[in-house]
Amino acid sequence: MEPTPAAWSAADEFLAATLVGSDPALEAALSAQRKADLPEIEVAPVGGKFLHLLARISGARRVLEIGTLGGYSTIWLARAIGDGGIVTTIEAEPDIAAIARASIDASGVGGRVDIRVGRGADVLPTLEGSEPYDLVFIDADKESNTIYLDWAARLGRPGTVVVLDNIGRDGEIVNEATTDSKVIGTREGLRMLGHDPRFDATALQTVGVKGWDGIALAVVV
Repeated sequence: MEPTPAAWSAADEFLAATLVGSDPALEAALSAQRKADLPEIEVAPVGGKFLHLLARISGARRVLEIGTLGGYSTIWLARAIGDGGIVTTIEAEPDIAAIARASIDASGVGGRVDIRVGRGADVLPTLEGSEPYDLVFIDADKESNTIYLDWAARLGRPGTVVVLDNIGRDGEIVNEATTDSKVIGTREGLRMLGHDPRFDATALQTVGVKGWDGIALAVVV
């Protein structure tokens, strides 16, 4: 098969059908997101399952998510932490936060999710002094990646898992002359993960229903 975007999507859909399957609550969350004309930038089903398994593998009980959107990835994470766990998720727009809250509550994990409304750079300082987070998922405006990574380290602990989404940018991350602010923010975030002594990190390119993309995975040291 030719390595085309259509083939990537077909393979991704096969993997999702085989390893993730149908999930009415998650599908309802996506439906509510589409009905509200929110951008289709949530993680793919296989990506949601990856976050879920990563939280379970790491034994995470306290999760910080930066970028709620319609609550799709939030539900995946909240299911992973079990009773007594908490996902603190940050959404900049009140109307979008309300859509997410409805979907999260309908999925049965509302008691595990604390939605904070506001810009990440404004909300994150208010979390200082709380117990450290075990896992941090960053999936918000790429221009602020270095701000979010700094707070991930400050609000985490040695061993905290950090996931930075959307690092592939259709391969533009190698373009040093780019003027795309999202690509610039992604490059700066990757450089920070590579040089900041608080992190030990790697990254993987991905192809699939989200095109040519990828994730960075780090641990706070």
